[in-house]
Amino acid sequence: MVLSNAISDPRLNEKDDATGKPVFSTCVYGSRWTTQPIPKYSLPDDEMPPQIAYKLIKDDLQLDGNPVLNLASFVTTYMEEEAEKLMAENLSKNFIDYEEYPVSVELQNRCVNIIARLFNAPMDNPHSEAMGVSTIGSSEAIMLAVLAMKKLWQKRRIAEGKPTDKPNLVMSASVQVCWEKATRYLEIEEKFVYLTEGCYILDPEKAVELVDENTIGVCVILGSTYTGHYEDAKKVNELLKVKNEANGWDVPIHIDAASGGFVAPFVNHDLLWDFRLDLVRSINVSGHKYGLCYAGIGWAIWKSPKYLPEELIFNVNYLGSDQASFTLNFSKGAANVIAQYYVLIRNGRAGFTAIMTNLMQIADYLAQSLENTGVFEILSDRNGNGLPLVAFKLKLKDIHYDEFDVAQRLRERGWIVPAYTMAPNTQHVKLMRIVVREDFSRERCDILLTDITATIDLLNKLDKETLFKKRTTQASWNLLKSVTRATFGGVKNGSHKTNGVC
Repeated sequence: MVLSNAISDPRLNEKDDATGKPVFSTCVYGSRWTTQPIPKYSLPDDEMPPQIAYKLIKDDLQLDGNPVLNLASFVTTYMEEEAEKLMAENLSKNFIDYEEYPVSVELQNRCVNIIARLFNAPMDNPHSEAMGVSTIGSSEAIMLAVLAMKKLWQKRRIAEGKPTDKPNLVMSASVQVCWEKATRYLEIEEKFVYLTEGCYILDPEKAVELVDENTIGVCVILGSTYTGHYEDAKKVNELLKVKNEANGWDVPIHIDAASGGFVAPFVNHDLLWDFRLDLVRSINVSGHKYGLCYAGIGWAIWKSPKYLPEELIFNVNYLGSDQASFTLNFSKGAANVIAQYYVLIRNGRAGFTAIMTNLMQIADYLAQSLENTGVFEILSDRNGNGLPLVAFKLKLKDIHYDEFDVAQRLRERGWIVPAYTMAPNTQHVKLMRIVVREDFSRERCDILLTDITATIDLLNKLDKETLFKKRTTQASWNLLKSVTRATFGGVKNGSHKTNGVC
């Protein structure tokens, strides 16, 4: 048996020589930190025990939404334990340190090879091999691609003795906001192809009509953020090729495959959108969307080195070896790159096909179920012809509630289903969107459908006055949040994009 001693009062009252505070402490909720404000905007004077800091922050985070029920976002919310373990074991590695972490860099090389082949990059010429780089996400990848297109255009114009002060980029008005960031940051004119009701994607004819001698490229989206539709890259390629030849231009196509790059190759084999098209010179894809990785990984791929200007690549040796760098930032964690490689070799073509096929089936089931209610009209595509999501709007016109009311009631049940307005020129169209991710099972889908039905029943029973009060309360809360953001340095969104679309 082990003997225990009763601690004497002098020892209980003993102070730590370094801090002057009691050596013995109570539990988290009996400590002084529970009744005192936690420092929020300045560094505290004193230390806090690690278990207390952890628990207080964890308690705050309980007020966040549940990522599993966040059907607004494309970003992955589930990874296997083995992937999470690999990420945890490599959190301290700085990917940019090639000399110290050569295997991590090799894993990026393997990922670039796998993705380039998935996108059908030419593999027949050892002197013109595809190139690629890992990024924080598609936003960084798009910035790099736009920068490369602008630089190539400038070099051609200088060689021809022509001005380089008015570059423009042609794209649909439904592009994700990162495209507007790219054009604004890089001082490029935006040439938007505006949408029309019933056609919520890029019109190839209108896009090519906008192309002129100052156009650095045309953006084609493989998976619209708004409705999940694939834009017609093949048609754009055909029309643009004719215009290029007629005018002696070399305007390229960039494919924004942020969402669809890891979907279309596995469920729509006949769709021509990638490097098989002559004018497709660069593609971005998000590993943290349907690449099935947690947030923080994207990829930019170029068909050939000639489409990536050498002057944009920096060579440094102050980390111990010569290395080439083409990124917007320098340091970044290696864990996400490692996770992407795990997902690619873990699933293989068969695994990705099985997952994406299941997601498409669930999305089609959800779309049909919503349509069967007679309450909703489906705006997204089906049968693998678009992303695994369901975009829909209320079908009835003589009702006293709208899509935003439905979204708000669903949020009260825990679901985050965004309601938003369509892109410019079609902003009178209100819609909702449910993104079907890997962890969205048929069982969870049925629970959601039950809650949507219950929500509609409730809204039908509410009179206009009661609904107005609920809207007013919500509007007051939104105003309070806006004022709070402004008070602490918030800025007004300069984009024409609506909230809730990511």
